[in-house]
Amino acid sequence: MDFSGPDAIDKAIRSGLDLDGTPIPLEMLSLYREVMEKEGARKRSGVKKSMRNRIVRSGAKHFDKDILNQRLIDAGWEGLKSKEVDFFFG
Repeated sequence: MDFSGPDAIDKAIRSGLDLDGTPIPLEMLSLYREVMEKEGARKRSGVKKSMRNRIVRSGAKHFDKDILNQRLIDAGWEGLKSKEVDFFFG
């Protein structure tokens, strides 16, 4: 099975396999599914806020903090918060 692209993790979880092909323990899958079910039922606060959160989480892996901060601002969001800098770049 091809585990590449943005939905690779979701595909692997649905198949019950880690990216290296080893089985994911049933207890881990069960807890994950339970939490995701609860998360799926949670009321959302807004698309733009969720988009920003995803950009910060993933962008921190691909950009240094100054570039990510400026890109957020240029796109119309607020720049990185100090807690985000500490968590992702500290």
